[in-house]
Amino acid sequence: GFGMTTPATVGGKIFLIFYGLIGCAGTILFFNLFLERLITVIAYVMKSCHERQLRRKGVLPHNSRRGSGTSEVDSLAGWKPSVYYVMLILCVASLIISCCASAMYTPIEGWSYFDSLYFCFVAFSTIGFGDLVSSQNIRYESQGLYRFGNFVFILMGVCCIYSLFNVISIVIKQSINWILKKLACKCCHRCQRRLFRSRRNVVMPGNVRSQRNISIETDVVNEKTANGYPRQMSSNSKQNGFSGGVGALAIMNNRLAETSVDR
Repeated sequence: GFGMTTPATVGGKIFLIFYGLIGCAGTILFFNLFLERLITVIAYVMKSCHERQLRRKGVLPHNSRRGSGTSEVDSLAGWKPSVYYVMLILCVASLIISCCASAMYTPIEGWSYFDSLYFCFVAFSTIGFGDLVSSQNIRYESQGLYRFGNFVFILMGVCCIYSLFNVISIVIKQSINWILKKLACKCCHRCQRRLFRSRRNVVMPGNVRSQRNISIETDVVNEKTANGYPRQMSSNSKQNGFSGGVGALAIMNNRLAETSVDR
């Protein structure tokens, strides 16, 4: 929201609150569905290119084709595109849309090309500072066509930037897990030994004393009781259906490689 058009009455503000609950939720759902369709198309194209490379190397026969009755999930089973290639594709797509939109904003709005690119990023990422706002002049040449183009560019840009941000969040999570894995070596073992020595003389029931290993990747707590039988405790276990993540994170974990394992 750039803040150029706001409700003035109390009734309009109350309506905005209730309408925003449904509207924002529906918008997030639309972005997640767009992300899922986009990742599916990218995965299908990248898998086709991968199969062509294998046929050229002689690994796959040239007459191997998938059955026409196979489902979309079965056609992508066994191979997933790398999250880094998908991030590169989305970054290029976002740059192309931003450059095309800037070429439209520069002559019509009278901005410099850099200011137009800046406006595209602020608008597409839904930051909305309001320092630069399009369609604020009184008259434009071909105003209807310009508003339609503005709507199309903003819609496509927001969808691509939203998808790109989700892929970047996966890469950031991988990097954090890799750093934590490197740090949790000798220091953690020494701390566990000191903690065990300090509690060695404490009388505790066998079913209460446990050793927990918490993973930042799955948020699963593995408990090993004093009797030696492992037990898993998790708020996001497989029984409740949220073990793979929710929303965009679940889409990434299901569609892309290198998301569920450490880097």
